[in-house]
Amino acid sequence: MPGIFEVYVKTHFSAAHALKGYPGDCARLHGHNWIIEAFVRCKELDDIGIGIDFRDIKQSVKDVLQGLDHFNLNELPAFQNENPTSENIAKFIYKELAKKLNSEVVNVSKVKVSETPGAGAFYWEE
Repeated sequence: MPGIFEVYVKTHFSAAHALKGYPGDCARLHGHNWIIEAFVRCKELDDIGIGIDFRDIKQSVKDVLQGLDHFNLNELPAFQNENPTSENIAKFIYKELAKKLNSEVVNVSKVKVSETPGAGAFYWEE
């Protein structure tokens, strides 16, 4: 079985949200400095040993996060019909990155979204 390489980038964005129906403080509007980790699997390397350039991943993540950074996530079209939870944000970022990066040899494997250093969610598809 051939090996798979997995690379990742880590970044952050700031945004507010409120969790509709949540029985506690998080039902009120509040903000986080969200930490994002995007993982990409590569089936093969190019002539110099790179599966995908980190710059390409970083730029794609930056493009996706530009639409989230410093917004009230509840007001965005992506979250009109679902709460902007860590889980749903991870799914949104994953799907947007997959549109930008997936190819025959490169696939977004998972996205991690943390709203605090010790709590977050992963999203991936099998």
